[in-house]
Amino acid sequence: MGYKVVVAGATGNVGREMLNILAEREFPVDEIVALASRKSLGTEVSFGDKTLTTKDLDTFDFTGWDIALFAVGSEATKVYAPKAAAAGCVVIDNSSLYRYDPQIPLVVPEVNPEAVDRYKIRNIIANPNCSTAQMVVALKPLHDRARIKRVVVSTYQSVSGAGKEGIDELWDQTKGIYVPGQEKAPKKFTKQIAFNVIPHIDVFLDDGSTKEEWKMVAETKKILDPSIKVTATCVRVPVFVGHSESINIETEDFLDWEEASDILREAPGVMVVDKREPGGYVTPIECVGEYATYISRIRQDSTIENGLNFWCVSDNLRKGAALNAVQIAETLGKRCLKKG
Repeated sequence: MGYKVVVAGATGNVGREMLNILAEREFPVDEIVALASRKSLGTEVSFGDKTLTTKDLDTFDFTGWDIALFAVGSEATKVYAPKAAAAGCVVIDNSSLYRYDPQIPLVVPEVNPEAVDRYKIRNIIANPNCSTAQMVVALKPLHDRARIKRVVVSTYQSVSGAGKEGIDELWDQTKGIYVPGQEKAPKKFTKQIAFNVIPHIDVFLDDGSTKEEWKMVAETKKILDPSIKVTATCVRVPVFVGHSESINIETEDFLDWEEASDILREAPGVMVVDKREPGGYVTPIECVGEYATYISRIRQDSTIENGLNFWCVSDNLRKGAALNAVQIAETLGKRCLKKG
């Protein structure tokens, strides 16, 4: 016996990936429905070898449905997630709306699967920010071994993290550089993204950090350990899909880079590719379409007593969004719903 599953926002990048991953991982589905806003009503989307026609999110009745994967943004989530939850459908939300609510679990299944058990408080589970999700998968096994005190992370985030408009802007600006008369001024981003990097994601806060950077701090503390100190610099780069991160950690106990490599090789959701030779590392283009969080460039940081550096790459539309949401649904089924 399987589940009755809703995918809300099924025509967007993340919604389509949710449908793909549900099919790829053979999630136990008895019935599935794709929902979209009225402007996308009737759009066809794929679910395995099936084609689904989107229905209207605004008029949909969630009564009798088991799980709803939401990829509709915070404003729409604010309206429709409580309706679904009140109807008895468990919402797994990809927006930032509920991530910092103390009553709502924020879950990365490889890190804190037990947090799923708290879904009953509001019938809602939050999916973390894409940059946080891949980082905590790598941090968790190292934290268990040596207790991480401090994290310094710089991100190199692809334009797909800004949605279809981000992808289109990079594509159009790149063409415009080579084709006279087709130059495109920045619209989605604050500066030209083609052949450039922009140290600015989301809005600026009073302390000079951006909200994206604040998210990484707050979410790491909620998911992994509130005592960990985190500082982040988040940068948008001209890559279509795949977020990269340069991570430095300071631990309470000494951890040799070779032992860290062995620990990460055994960690769930992690793939270590670290040959210490030209090309012996993973780049964003190589992680597209993959489930794993890839770790390379593991090495000692000699500037502090107990320090390590490493490089972390993942498909942000998958582990950073759709895959993690489906993994939450799988964890929910195994731990709580137990129908499949």
